Amino acid sequence: MINLLLCGNKKFFDGVLTQLISIKNRTNEAINCYIFTMDASRLNKEYICMTDDQIDFLNDVVKSKNPESEVTKIDVTEIYEREFLNCANEKAYCTPYTLLRLLADLIPEIPDKLLYLDIDIMVGKDISILYNINIEDYEYAAVREKYGSKLIRPDYINAGMLLLNMKKIKETKLLEKARELIKTKKLLFADQDAIFRSTTKKLILPRIYNEQSSFNRKDTVICHFCKRLLLLPYPRIENYKQWNVEEVHSILKCHYFDNDLEEYKNLVKQFEMREKEAMV
Repeated sequence: MINLLLCGNKKFFDGVLTQLISIKNRTNEAINCYIFTMDASRLNKEYICMTDDQIDFLNDVVKSKNPESEVTKIDVTEIYEREFLNCANEKAYCTPYTLLRLLADLIPEIPDKLLYLDIDIMVGKDISILYNINIEDYEYAAVREKYGSKLIRPDYINAGMLLLNMKKIKETKLLEKARELIKTKKLLFADQDAIFRSTTKKLILPRIYNEQSSFNRKDTVICHFCKRLLLLPYPRIENYKQWNVEEVHSILKCHYFDNDLEEYKNLVKQFEMREKEAMV
């Protein structure tokens, strides 16, 4: 069983769907996927929980490959409000949903080993290759951040992929320390900085486990469709996600996930049809 953690709201459905398609198409082992969600509509009217209908549909998708796979929705609104209400980083560079991973040690059902993935990720190979890495002596395993490792510190990590040893994390109180930083100190990269600063011992993995620059490498296990800073022919930032299928093809020139994205388009139509039928 591979235990995953994803975090997001209703509008993150396309990201979760594309990611889970890429995982189940390459992994035979059962996937146990926890989705942390919350209602933060006090900040933005679009910040509402993933719906039960969305979760049910995602369940059908993963079970189509392995009947033992499961997607579980965990509403962490109450815990989030208790921990982070009006904190210094609630309106950070990204949405407050990036902070939800910092609550993992407070959820009783979370297992001792957990793979956290950002929503804008596709999986290029059997995810068990990553999940089965031994991290018994570490709090987590991660990959260096493509810019931060050059501008901040050589071991600065990208928190978009974290292979978490929850047992060790509870012993060292990593997430507890990270939450305290989030509450009290304004951080440039919020949750990522908080995790990095609170770390006692981490395992640095090769870039294939969180590829942040190239989208067509055949050895890539985790392909991260994160923001890119491009200097030529003029300085600009590109931020195209995997569900922006046209841009993935025309601008990123990525065709590695074409079969997954074709399946995504068909499944989205099925979900929309199911929603319409439910309203009749």
